[in-house]
Amino acid sequence: MLKLSRSFRIINYMPTFLLTILPSISVAQQRSFTPEDALNVRTPSIQDMSKDGGKVALTVQTQGDRLNVDHGRYGDPTYVSPNKSEILIIDTESGSLYQLFEGNPAPVRNLRWSPDGSKLAFFRYTDGAFRLMVHHVKTGQIEEVTLNSELSLASNSPLEWNPNGKNIVVGLRSLDWEAETRQAYLDLSDGPIVIQDSDNDFLAWDAVRKSSDEIILSLVDLTDGSVQQVLPEQPVVSPQFSEDGNTLVYTTATRLRTSYIRSEGTEYDIFKIDLSSLENEHIHSSGENRINPIWNHPIDAFAYSDDGNIFLRSFMADTLINLTPSRTSDSKEYEFEMVRWHPLNTGLLLSSEAGYHVLDIQSGDIDLIYGFEQKEEERPNLEIESWTGDGNYLYMSYSASDRWERGLLRYNIETQSTEDLVLDQNLYRNWTISDDASTIVYTRTNGDVPPEVWVSDNSFNNPRQLTELNPWIKNVKLTKSELISYLNVDGKKLYGILYYPIDYDPQKTYPLVAEIYETFFDNGFNANMNLLASQGWFGFRPSVDLEIGFPGEAWVKGVTTAINTVIDRGLVDEHKLGVHGTSYGGYATNLLITQTDRFAAAINISGKVNIISFLGDSEKITTRNYRAAEEGQDRIGATLWEQPQKYIAHSAIMFADRIDTPLLMLSGEDDWNVPETNQREMYYALRRLGKKVTWVNYMRAGHGAGRAGTQEDFLDHWSRIFDWYETYFSKEKQ
Repeated sequence: MLKLSRSFRIINYMPTFLLTILPSISVAQQRSFTPEDALNVRTPSIQDMSKDGGKVALTVQTQGDRLNVDHGRYGDPTYVSPNKSEILIIDTESGSLYQLFEGNPAPVRNLRWSPDGSKLAFFRYTDGAFRLMVHHVKTGQIEEVTLNSELSLASNSPLEWNPNGKNIVVGLRSLDWEAETRQAYLDLSDGPIVIQDSDNDFLAWDAVRKSSDEIILSLVDLTDGSVQQVLPEQPVVSPQFSEDGNTLVYTTATRLRTSYIRSEGTEYDIFKIDLSSLENEHIHSSGENRINPIWNHPIDAFAYSDDGNIFLRSFMADTLINLTPSRTSDSKEYEFEMVRWHPLNTGLLLSSEAGYHVLDIQSGDIDLIYGFEQKEEERPNLEIESWTGDGNYLYMSYSASDRWERGLLRYNIETQSTEDLVLDQNLYRNWTISDDASTIVYTRTNGDVPPEVWVSDNSFNNPRQLTELNPWIKNVKLTKSELISYLNVDGKKLYGILYYPIDYDPQKTYPLVAEIYETFFDNGFNANMNLLASQGWFGFRPSVDLEIGFPGEAWVKGVTTAINTVIDRGLVDEHKLGVHGTSYGGYATNLLITQTDRFAAAINISGKVNIISFLGDSEKITTRNYRAAEEGQDRIGATLWEQPQKYIAHSAIMFADRIDTPLLMLSGEDDWNVPETNQREMYYALRRLGKKVTWVNYMRAGHGAGRAGTQEDFLDHWSRIFDWYETYFSKEKQ
């Protein structure tokens, strides 16, 4: 048993604290944040902006809107979960805002403005089906477009406006699709006899799930609801209209077989349809090599990256062209990734480890226009958000890698100079920029309150807040967050987010609860951390450095030293430490307490404990758990038969006898991801070994335990977490 106490040190180092002065905590707030509050926090998501930037459509959702899902229907393509949302429409110039279907949220998808911005089309789920709705901005009318067809809208239907504004492309289901698919699901889940045979190309559950890919691509005339089928049923992806509206391009992703390798088992093809004749032309095949074609604005050419090269296919040419056969830019060789087309379609924006490049299509010249910092770990996180129509400016979102400095930059390509439009400690997300870059809409928070929607012009002279979605929260005491840095046992610098207890008194020390997963950096409103802070505890989200082949070492190397850093500052009572995590974080928690008895209490929420049985005990997700272990999140880096000892070493159940920490396990009966049977293994093992363990299984819940059940489950979930930690924080640790 490795016990990392405050006195334990492998290396000598001096921690660096990025924020030495904690912002003062307001005492004017009236009450603590509660689990009921957590259910009611409204969070916006910007869905679409009209081309001129005049109108924005957003959805607003609460945690309560995501409850009451029938998780037992996971894997049933005919089931639509009741994840409800409000729809808000904002005039960005006047700031006026109104809600569609006020007081009646429902599942909605694919909000899209018409080309002229006068109408908003979307799908809304009512009376057991998705329906095509059109909101007319001028009149305020919401119209259901009744399809003149016996076919129904697919739940995963695309929605794209024809540039003429008169029709929309959607995906429909065949007449017998729902009955046949539902019966196939029932045959596997209810039997009475279920047979699976390796001679079949697909695992049985894979065959059921892939049926949702098949749609009938169709045009809907908005004037009368008439439907024109343009393709037979097939797995269509990303249909797009040409600029003149006469051509439709699309990709197909045809599943060939169940594959245990991510890059195999699906065939990709690209087609174009002449909408006047419905002639369908096959223009490209990449076989089982997945590509992401990026189309130019006229939609008459696409480019993509493959193995470091950039390929171009134009309708004016019959062949695919490799634009980067030598992979050089400024006489240096790079591996390129396609980013986007030049607004004038004369070139391509590429990225490499060196920076951003512009490739001139005619000459083939590739120029490095923006260089990255030499050390990758010191580079800020940059994302291209927009390229102005004249090609002169790039708008890039920015986040520093070593401090909370975030915002939006404007980069002049000709002068290669950067202008900071907005750059501060606030957290910005959902950057949405109009075609002419005159209007910029985004969400913003100081990092501790729920985000709101803001608007600005392209100079950021007068940014304006457009929403106030949670006015009640001004009367609630919220935690304050701080970014801290520390070194793990291997001497690698990592970051974590510390959340202060409500009514924090610097003269006292407090309990600390670490919520663990992988890496954390940005803050932002976090209901979980506010609930912990409301109990008078520090919340902490430390990062770890996961190594392929040896991931199980990461948490004991990183979490414990991170906590030591906070203890050394005199903030935390080292005898009152708790740790928990959800899903992969629950798995990490159970592994961690087999390696140290540092913690007074631990909680595993929907986390596996036996990576060997986990490979096949969640049949509805088919081969995902094999892929996760071999080449994905679990980072084993080998199959069970190649490295069985690694699977044993990363299964907490194998070391249950080493656990001395009281363990609470929370699971959902219908968890399709980590079945409750996996946690049951740990409950039986610890009980057999005479250890302190409690297992709570929510019979109406899924992945996430009580947080993925009913409102009653949600409240019970948090009540048990509070009680568990309080019980063991109040006990004298032996």
